[in-house]
Amino acid sequence: MTNSCFRAALCLTVSASAFASAAHAQDSDAASADDIIVTAQRENATGVDHAGNAGVLGNKPAEDLPFAIKSYNGALILNQQPQTLGQVLDNDPSVRTSYGFGNAAEQFVIRGFALFGDDVGFDGLYGITPRQLIAPELYESVQVLNGSSAFLNGAAPSGSGIGGSVNLVPKRAGNKPLTRLTANYTSSAHVGGSFDVARRFGANSEWGVRVNGAARRGDVGIDDEFRSAYLLGGAIDYNSGPLRLALDLAYQKVRVNQIRPKLTLPAAIASIPAVPGASINYGQPYYFTELRDIYGQFRAEYDLSDNAMIYAAFGARDGSEDGYYSTLSLLNATTGAASVSGSRIPRTDNNEALQTGIRVRLAEGGMTHEFNVGGSMNWLVNRNAFEFYAVSSVNNNIYNPIEVPKPATITVRGGNMADPFPISRIRLMSAFASDTIGLWDDRILLTGGLRIQQIVAKGYSNVTRLQTSEYRKDAITPVVGLVIKPVDGVSLYANRIEALVQGAAAPATSGGLNIVNAGEILPPYKSTQYEVGGKLTLDMVTANFSFFTTDRATAIAVPLPAPPANAGRFAASGLQRNRGIELSIQAEPVNGLRIITGASVIDARLRRQTNGLNEGKQVAGVPDYLINGNVEWDLPFVPALTLTGRVVHTGKQPANAANTLWLPSWTRFDLGARYVTLVGDNPLTFRFGVDNVADKRYWASAFDSSRPDLLQGAPRTFKLSASIDL
Repeated sequence: MTNSCFRAALCLTVSASAFASAAHAQDSDAASADDIIVTAQRENATGVDHAGNAGVLGNKPAEDLPFAIKSYNGALILNQQPQTLGQVLDNDPSVRTSYGFGNAAEQFVIRGFALFGDDVGFDGLYGITPRQLIAPELYESVQVLNGSSAFLNGAAPSGSGIGGSVNLVPKRAGNKPLTRLTANYTSSAHVGGSFDVARRFGANSEWGVRVNGAARRGDVGIDDEFRSAYLLGGAIDYNSGPLRLALDLAYQKVRVNQIRPKLTLPAAIASIPAVPGASINYGQPYYFTELRDIYGQFRAEYDLSDNAMIYAAFGARDGSEDGYYSTLSLLNATTGAASVSGSRIPRTDNNEALQTGIRVRLAEGGMTHEFNVGGSMNWLVNRNAFEFYAVSSVNNNIYNPIEVPKPATITVRGGNMADPFPISRIRLMSAFASDTIGLWDDRILLTGGLRIQQIVAKGYSNVTRLQTSEYRKDAITPVVGLVIKPVDGVSLYANRIEALVQGAAAPATSGGLNIVNAGEILPPYKSTQYEVGGKLTLDMVTANFSFFTTDRATAIAVPLPAPPANAGRFAASGLQRNRGIELSIQAEPVNGLRIITGASVIDARLRRQTNGLNEGKQVAGVPDYLINGNVEWDLPFVPALTLTGRVVHTGKQPANAANTLWLPSWTRFDLGARYVTLVGDNPLTFRFGVDNVADKRYWASAFDSSRPDLLQGAPRTFKLSASIDL
């Protein structure tokens, strides 16, 4: 059915192109037609804004912030046709994407630290976005803040985000009316379409409404891997006088069948296995994950005066997921033999988030102050049950995959699979205050602030339903930031900021030692970041350059003097130190030639380890360096045509903690083109793209939070789409 859909879509595209050419010749005045095409071409330009939401500091231009921030715009999402958030973040030279939880859940590696999908923000609120996979079509922009942000955003609910945060900005009605219809195709048989409608109403256009949605389904480039997504988003906003209101609602349902899993390496392996064919799928037909989320927020702002504003936001999410997941464990690196086990973990989540505050700006005696005072709360309830199955009696092979009998022998079971019980309840509370002092006409900006945070987590047995644990700890996370703008277009900055992660419970044994404080719950772990950098903001170029170092506290077993023998205390005495350099540039050196590029160099090392094990080793899964480059060229001799290209390069990375296994560096090339024509006076944009043009086979990542796993890169993928603005 999908092949016939594609043929029909292709015929429709060709017919539309022919009709558009005829309409253009018969009905359009040449000059006005050229203007419409050029305008549409410019509005479709892929871009990165060096500005965004800096948490409690609000929306700021990059040159006023002592942090590195950038926003990938809606045109980039429309043009590159990504199906997941990770495919948007492929453009970032400080981010790479891996999988987590043994399924299709994307996790992101920023500055060498994990960011779980659970900890992606929705317009500044945590716990509201879908947990595992996020379809990007519902968002106006994707913002990336490099670095720790416990003061700016509060502690992330799942304890990640030490190296950076991602914030999704929902679509709202702009100043211009919008009616856009899009049809798209992704190889090998993935077909879909979307709509996007926005209008403003009222005597002064104070009311705005925007509704958009998408549906797509079919096989993707990996053999027999099926994906579907059904999305619907809506926004109503009001902006009149001192009052601004907004309501954003969204629905997402995603399913993945026969996902190609990560490959788990045995501890004793001596070499990395050769990479299988780019499109080979060693997943099983019974693997699946199905995700459904309903989420949204209500936001209000009121100007008390020209210099004072109060604001509040409340968000909520109801999510459910189910799936049959697998651990594919390598048995022989030469032959590719691998064992297959399985698990099923139904889960539901009910989360709420609240944020409120006041922002006041004062000026006196040649000095300005911007005060921010407020608080936030998050409530998260996780209901889940699980069944883990014994390893199948038949082995698979990553080079010549076969269908392995579905593991059915249950080794561990917990909870009611049909009606999961709440096994954790988490409450995060915080109060914050900051002052940004401006001197020399705000060419010197000094920010200082404190956030007092409390983490309360209760755990329950999904067998007895009785409470089994409680975590209640407080912490203070400060921030100091400095911006100096010596000349127009140049700003220098520095910051000291922290990240905050819930402390673990001490186990009975660790690192070969018997733990004397088993069961003790450790205080929250703090990570401390120092960063200095510079920003350039000119008409034709914006750039950010930074040096950073982040010390992340880790829990380890600290040996104690005998007696007793082999005794240790579990404490947050270990250290992971990540140091690096980052550069990002967006430029248009001549009209119509747009360049988005950047690079990062990372040195991530283990320090203060138990008995010196792996002391000084590089952190597994963190590449030495990353390079990205995007180019768009509006051809001057074919005014309606834009050529595009992208290169993604990742340096070598250790695949295990001992650094005895390494993944080689890899490079991926993407090419594409856009063409704008007219149907009457309506611009019609055709897009064609090829990701991984050379169909290169490569191990993309060895990053995992708990074990050495390999994630294979995607094969050559063709993308086609056509959008008409009515």
